[in-house]
Amino acid sequence: MMAAAGGALAGWGRWVSSASGAVTPRPWRLFGALCLLRLPRITQQLRREEEEMAALMEQIELERSRYSDHEVRKLEEEERLRRRKESSYDDDEEPGKTVIMAQDLEDKWEQKLLQFSPAPRVTDADKKDDRKSLNRKLDSNLMLLVKQKIGNQELWLLPQVEWQPGETMRNTAERAMAMFLGDHIQAKILGNAPHGIYKYKFPRAIRTEDNVGAKVFFYKAFLQSSDLSQAELKKDYLWVTKDELGAYLKPEYLKKVNRFLLDL
Repeated sequence: MMAAAGGALAGWGRWVSSASGAVTPRPWRLFGALCLLRLPRITQQLRREEEEMAALMEQIELERSRYSDHEVRKLEEEERLRRRKESSYDDDEEPGKTVIMAQDLEDKWEQKLLQFSPAPRVTDADKKDDRKSLNRKLDSNLMLLVKQKIGNQELWLLPQVEWQPGETMRNTAERAMAMFLGDHIQAKILGNAPHGIYKYKFPRAIRTEDNVGAKVFFYKAFLQSSDLSQAELKKDYLWVTKDELGAYLKPEYLKKVNRFLLDL
């Protein structure tokens, strides 16, 4: 059992030491990548069926609920006014005393409501389609993509760096975030185990027995910093939704990423 575990751990490295102390190359290069998500800031728009169900549940709750203190007070005041109009009720209130009725409060609240203006769901960044801004698509997850040079190509990818001896794969993913965003950004990484893996072989022209290809281990994290003004983004970057990923990621890479993305 221990031997099997040792063999599994050895597979994480690009290089391992043999019993004689010699360094043996591993055929796969290992990378840690971070899927950094900005969570939704507002709820999504309800569909027609959801609006109808919400209205029905609100009506059921209203019919089954008891009167609030304010409603009881309003009913008592209405009864008092009715009896006063019929001259069957003696008003024992002190002369000149100011009385604030429940209806007066409702009128005041109504005026405040008319003055309230909710913030727009569609921001200036949405109108400009500014994909470098976090202040867009407020009802959806946004994911960070960075442009990195792989071989002689520049590709849009999740932030990734190569594993170094002595690191866990989570350490590598954390280093990727620090490399592209700096040390001022707060994010919560979910777990110690990767959420997905992408494996690819190098082109035949550069592929050897000791350099077959690469394995990329994906970790997920939730962005907790709302202000990225201190971020040290040194690369081209974008904040995109799940539906927008197809315009930037290679099909096979996208397929692996979509397996662990959940955009409710």
